[in-house]
Amino acid sequence: MFPEKILNRLRKSGVVAGFSVEKLEHAVPLTRALLAGGIDTIELLLRTADGIDSVKAICDEVPEMQVGVGTILTPETVKEVQAAGAHFGVSPGMNPRVVRAAEEVGLPFAPGIATPSDLESAIELGCRFVKFFPAEVTGGVGYLRSMSAPYKHLGIEYFPLGGLNADNMVTYLNEPNVVAIGGSWIVKQDLVDNKDWDGITARAADAIRTAKTGMKNE
Repeated sequence: MFPEKILNRLRKSGVVAGFSVEKLEHAVPLTRALLAGGIDTIELLLRTADGIDSVKAICDEVPEMQVGVGTILTPETVKEVQAAGAHFGVSPGMNPRVVRAAEEVGLPFAPGIATPSDLESAIELGCRFVKFFPAEVTGGVGYLRSMSAPYKHLGIEYFPLGGLNADNMVTYLNEPNVVAIGGSWIVKQDLVDNKDWDGITARAADAIRTAKTGMKNE
């Protein structure tokens, strides 16, 4: 369900900035600021009234950005996200109706999983790339290793989010089955509110630098 082209871009940077947009006017300059700092994939969370409009604005005006959309909770939202031009979608949990809807409209989709039962449900629906959420409070890297071990032969790959930061992200990135990590620490709301786009760019650049210097294969 996930094209290799998208996965390769995720692997190359290793870091996805997760954020929601409080004001539509912030969507495009925020995205450009992240891009200037080296982050070329985002997960825009649909937690505000301007969520879908922000997705469309970013896809239209910042085509260099690979746009993922998070907090997709219903089949109807899947259709809205696909129509807005997003490259892929993710959800916090494993809802079969949402996964099937994504397949029907051709939207690459990674459901959220936290347990072996979640993962088996995703596998049964054809998913081989899943969001591990919430990563840290569930048990972190140690838990991911143990939970994923029985499914290693199936080639499942993971996108951990939830509690990640500059101090622990490299630990996840050095796991062979982790494609990329997502983090909300990069986009600080006070910087967005003050339109400090240079500050956002600097934080994005710091995250990319940390990822590149800390990964074993670099």
